[in-house]
Amino acid sequence: MMNMEPILTPEQIAFYQENGFIQVDNVLTLDEVAELAEAMEEAMTVDAEISVKTDKPDGAYFKVLNQKVNVWRDQGSMGKFSFHPRVAQIAKELSGADRIRFFHDHALWKMPQDSKHTPWHQDLVYWPMNEPGALSAWIPVDDVDENNGCMKFVPGSHKLGKLTGIDLVNPQNIFDFTQGTDISEKRAVIVPLKKGSCTFHHGLTFHYAHANKTDKPRRVLAVIYMPDGTTYNGAKHFITDNRFQVNDPIKGGTFPLLTK
Repeated sequence: MMNMEPILTPEQIAFYQENGFIQVDNVLTLDEVAELAEAMEEAMTVDAEISVKTDKPDGAYFKVLNQKVNVWRDQGSMGKFSFHPRVAQIAKELSGADRIRFFHDHALWKMPQDSKHTPWHQDLVYWPMNEPGALSAWIPVDDVDENNGCMKFVPGSHKLGKLTGIDLVNPQNIFDFTQGTDISEKRAVIVPLKKGSCTFHHGLTFHYAHANKTDKPRRVLAVIYMPDGTTYNGAKHFITDNRFQVNDPIKGGTFPLLTK
């Protein structure tokens, strides 16, 4: 953990606060991307001891996302990227927090040909947090576009607050809950990325990922950050189960402080 000089401009921070997402280019070097890709390949192919794989290859959720959570706990080489100081500093600046903590990482593969889109949803509804300030960094190790599973976001949707959890296998239409507002899928912004660049999005921002129609996996590391002092809301979650009482701060060795 170290003090770093600011990375973003005031205009970038204002864009994120207004829209709930931002693209930041050249966050990692190409050498770092290659190292991360190698580390994630190992993390996704070896048997897990502590990290959690969320579905089996023949499962319905696997077609949406082949996902493993907290890969840093099994593969030490992943810690360099899950706790990357530059990425954490950007998250801190976007959140406006004095200090930022790690919640968890997850390696996200969209498998070739057989994948499905990830439906529109908010993230915070799945996280056991009282406060709304958490955000995600989404870091591809491949170039991503509409053919292999890039993201799209609805600007300003984070201002609606927490809505409802969406079943990612048999999804409801999240826009059924936005009637009477100006939030609609017509406003969605598609964000293709070159490897080394990434997006950050607020935990309440509506987002979606296209299916992977190519013959190679679409590989992404996502890292979730929370402002220091974020508290547990009591909801069942395998990351926090049996660790905290309601309204306790979420902290400790598996939720390290990443910035000063």
